[in-house]
Amino acid sequence: MQKYPNPMNPSVVGVDVLDRDIDKQGRLHSKRLLSTEWGLPSIVKSIIGSSRTSTYIQEHSVVDPKEKSFELKSTNITFTNMISVDEKLTYKPHPEDSEKTILTQEAIISVKGVSLSSYLEGVMASTMSANAGKGREAMEWVIRRLNAEIEELAATARVIRTPMAAAVTEK
Repeated sequence: MQKYPNPMNPSVVGVDVLDRDIDKQGRLHSKRLLSTEWGLPSIVKSIIGSSRTSTYIQEHSVVDPKEKSFELKSTNITFTNMISVDEKLTYKPHPEDSEKTILTQEAIISVKGVSLSSYLEGVMASTMSANAGKGREAMEWVIRRLNAEIEELAATARVIRTPMAAAVTEK
């Protein structure tokens, strides 16, 4: 996937592909490391006792072309002694309308060892819920960008093909 970088989520500043393969069922598995930079409010920095704002997230995705589905699981690997966020996104075709896609988002958030942990869990859950729409917009942005690239490649191929066809006809 080419979801990052995108204008809807500028906090993702780097993406490294750790592993990618196709299994026997034809599904594409990718493991990536996301580098993020979050602007944490000063109150959160004081609660967690850190001014560090860069975090790393491990992401595993599975694209199943037969089922036309996409599953994405991510978990933080920074600040795990204080917080864990496990998120799962699933995209699959709508069973009754092939023009629509169903997105299911699940997240488990645990804040440990800091005061106001339930408050922080609630803030994070609200933020993730509010950002769900941005994730959908980002996927639509990626699809539009890929479609534009495909059209550009097709147009280039047509331009190249025309002189070749003319050269063959002349001989």
